[in-house]
Amino acid sequence: MRPRPPFKGRGIFSGTGIIISGLAATLAALLFPFWSYTHRPASAADVLSAQTVATQFGPLSEPDREFVTKVRLAGLWELPAGQMAEQKGTTQAVRTAGQHLVAGHTFLDQRVRDVAARLGLGLPNEPTAQQKQWLATLNAAQGGDYDRRFANITRLAHGRVFSLVAQIRASTQNSLVRALADDANTTVLDHIKVLEATGLVDFGALARDLAASGSPSATASSATSVPTAGIGQVIPVTPSAPPTYTMPPAESSPPPPGG
Repeated sequence: MRPRPPFKGRGIFSGTGIIISGLAATLAALLFPFWSYTHRPASAADVLSAQTVATQFGPLSEPDREFVTKVRLAGLWELPAGQMAEQKGTTQAVRTAGQHLVAGHTFLDQRVRDVAARLGLGLPNEPTAQQKQWLATLNAAQGGDYDRRFANITRLAHGRVFSLVAQIRASTQNSLVRALADDANTTVLDHIKVLEATGLVDFGALARDLAASGSPSATASSATSVPTAGIGQVIPVTPSAPPTYTMPPAESSPPPPGG
């Protein structure tokens, strides 16, 4: 009995399998970049582009909108804090600091409401939970303890917002937000100086608290390039003239506790 000749179709199927495998690998290589692009997490630039809107004053980013909101929130608690200091402060330096907070945030609140209206932004009408707690703490304190708490709580808050103002001023593409940042910078720096002039700021504790809180929120730099076609020429804004203040003499050192 003759042996059966080998089945030649196996070689054909084997060769066909190799070809199909090669085609599948090629197709996968072509599709993977598309899949990875469509399924990858959104980068900061993607999010910024999606959250940036065109206005006649230039692109308005999400960090810009957050900044406008924070300027409004600052006034909602620091203005009453300043009014409280005018009444409860036991030294002229503390009362003067309170006057600066009232004047500064009255001015800034008018500015931020005007900016928000021109940009079509909504604004909060009450402080945050933390800001309400700060006001409650100051309301409960008396005498020299009140003076120290007022100086340190408000100085910490101004230190946190000061770096945010600088960040927005350096990066925003919106002329209205840029002008508001100029006004906020002038006002916040004045408040920092007048609070330090009370001689009650604990700079060691301040440095620790600022380090623990980290840098200000930066969801994305508003300097990231975004499409501006179709918005027309950006309208420049002339910075307004902020109020001027008379600074009290600075204390050489904090008075002793109970002094």
